Amino acid sequence: MEVNLLQTNISYLKGVGPRKAELLGKELKVFTYMDMLNQFPFRYIDKSQVHKVSQVNDDLVYYQLIGTISNVQLVGAPRATRATARFSDDTGSIELVFFKGLKWIKNRFKPGVKYVLFGKASEFNHNFNFVHPDLEEYHPNDPLIGEGLQGVYNTTEKLKDNGLGTRQIAKIQRQILQLVANLIPETLPQHLLQQEQLIARKHAYYQIHLPSNNIEIMQASRRLKYEEHLFFQLRLLRAKKRRESLKQGYVFESVGDYFNSFYKDHLPFPLTNAQKRVIREIRMDLGSGHQMNRLLQGDVGSGKTIVALMVMLLALDNGYQACMMAPTEILATQHYATLKALLGDMPVRFALLTGSTKTKERREIYQGLEDGSMQIVVGTHALIEDKVVFQKLGLAIIDEQHRFGVEQRSKFWEKTERPPHTLVMTATPIPRTLAMTQYGDLDVSKIDELPPGRKPVQTYHLYDDDRYRIMLFMKQQIAKGRQIYVVYPLIKESEKTDMIALQEGYEALLRDFPEPEYKISVCHGQLKPEDKDFEMQRFITKNTQIMVATTVIEVGVNVPNATVMVIENANRFGLSQLHQLRGRVGRGADQSFCILVTDHKLTPDGKTRMKTMCQTNDGFEIAEVDLTLRGPGETSGLRQSGQIEMMIGDLQKDGPLISQVREAALRLLNDDPKLIKPENRMLREQYKVLFAQAFDWSQIG
Repeated sequence: MEVNLLQTNISYLKGVGPRKAELLGKELKVFTYMDMLNQFPFRYIDKSQVHKVSQVNDDLVYYQLIGTISNVQLVGAPRATRATARFSDDTGSIELVFFKGLKWIKNRFKPGVKYVLFGKASEFNHNFNFVHPDLEEYHPNDPLIGEGLQGVYNTTEKLKDNGLGTRQIAKIQRQILQLVANLIPETLPQHLLQQEQLIARKHAYYQIHLPSNNIEIMQASRRLKYEEHLFFQLRLLRAKKRRESLKQGYVFESVGDYFNSFYKDHLPFPLTNAQKRVIREIRMDLGSGHQMNRLLQGDVGSGKTIVALMVMLLALDNGYQACMMAPTEILATQHYATLKALLGDMPVRFALLTGSTKTKERREIYQGLEDGSMQIVVGTHALIEDKVVFQKLGLAIIDEQHRFGVEQRSKFWEKTERPPHTLVMTATPIPRTLAMTQYGDLDVSKIDELPPGRKPVQTYHLYDDDRYRIMLFMKQQIAKGRQIYVVYPLIKESEKTDMIALQEGYEALLRDFPEPEYKISVCHGQLKPEDKDFEMQRFITKNTQIMVATTVIEVGVNVPNATVMVIENANRFGLSQLHQLRGRVGRGADQSFCILVTDHKLTPDGKTRMKTMCQTNDGFEIAEVDLTLRGPGETSGLRQSGQIEMMIGDLQKDGPLISQVREAALRLLNDDPKLIKPENRMLREQYKVLFAQAFDWSQIG
């Protein structure tokens, strides 16, 4: 009975009907009473007072008035640009102004009928008016008139046009709660409610929609957020525990000649303590008997590639093959070149496999992987094609892994009888809150130390009119034998205006840095791969001093001699991307510089980004600011398949609560791994309801 009523189609609710129900489904994904109750207010307004027109005297305050509407006029000829009207009560009248839906406004209001107005007053030419206020016919018995705190709900223009604005949604919520408030089932056990001081679920739904005061809002919000985060953490942690209990990973017992020889004779510089710690953590996983599923975070230039190579050599020492997958051809090629330089004359057979690999070479790689003679392969998506068959793949390393969908990563499972050990790497520092959510099922290692001798990059924010100073500085650096990147935003490869900006910038540089004294490379995504490689190689081999590029050089390009990064229109980049670009310099022993160039018109967020970049080189600190500015869904491009859609939880603001919830989830699972104890019955039932349809991708690296 309870479930049926909560799952009643919204069309059966008085005043909704089939047409409005169809719109609610399309616009808000609301189909049932429970779906509607899960539409939570995003803020509250105080409607406890009804004002008079004569009291309107402040343009910073919301007012609620009751009165009639007259003199509706369309203004502007020959085509109307706005509509005006007079709103009157027994103390006077005030102007209403509308800029949208003018034809509809003209015929909307009935003479002599009273309306409720709610809106923010504006002052224009020493007179107050209301621009696009909420207006609705007044009914003396309306329960929302004179009520205290009222929720403001997400709605759309289409819903508003069909009588489903925030006020109407508030009425629908009240109506549903009157029918089902006592039927909302509890999902959390009594011991957890007491331990965490949480109110009952049915009270939380009532208080979130119909609060009497701010304390009730806080109690309700905390309870509902806690529940949402708890079930997500239970899912992540159960997946992690299940994977660990399967004990089906390949066991790498030996540390043999490949690893030891590289460590003694080929290591270019001593490992940092952070690198040593990470290798120890990985070795413990590889010898444990369960499949490794580890995330390796390391800021730009922290030495992740050397750690990756040493782990691959451990695979070889134990008779297994290893592969390394990167999201772009440039990055895959860079990894291959780095491995080639590091391995030197070591007897390791390895290859590069990308979309550009020639047919004959491709066949040889396929054959070598299948018969086991090819020990390591570095590549792009080409590695997960059906034609690629490994004899004994024991380790898969995935770089900048958030750029791959989970389905793509899972294809490595199909290439082996057991899942290979998986190490996913990112140079994009992940804020702690996101690490506990998107990556909560992975073990996390962090390289939080730069190799010795590296100097922090000095970052400066300059304006377009400082261009002469920037050019002089570039010439000074080139005179010292250094090289320079000049990067332009190309947000989409097809954006003509961006290509024009890059082309004009390139031509201006040719004038300021004329041949034969100076040489300039240019590189962007619209070039053919072979042309891109040619331009990159000219820069890498010091045949050009300046590289004009788009963000194709964001990751993977390693030129220690490049010491200056000039980022044009820097305000068009996110913080994470600016930090990635800056990481292309500062890779040698010389002092490096990053110059952020913008015009003077900066938004508050733009100013914060520039200031943050100039103040710190710490990627994790930058990631936290980025999370605050952009929100969790966008940060660092981390949105991917299988990510939870939060209804009330906020990954940006709920950090302390998520830590608390995760600890509670761990305690629950340590005490009752399958949630089968009688006191956890409600938890188990709700868990099944939430995740019955979802394939558990969290098992896959």
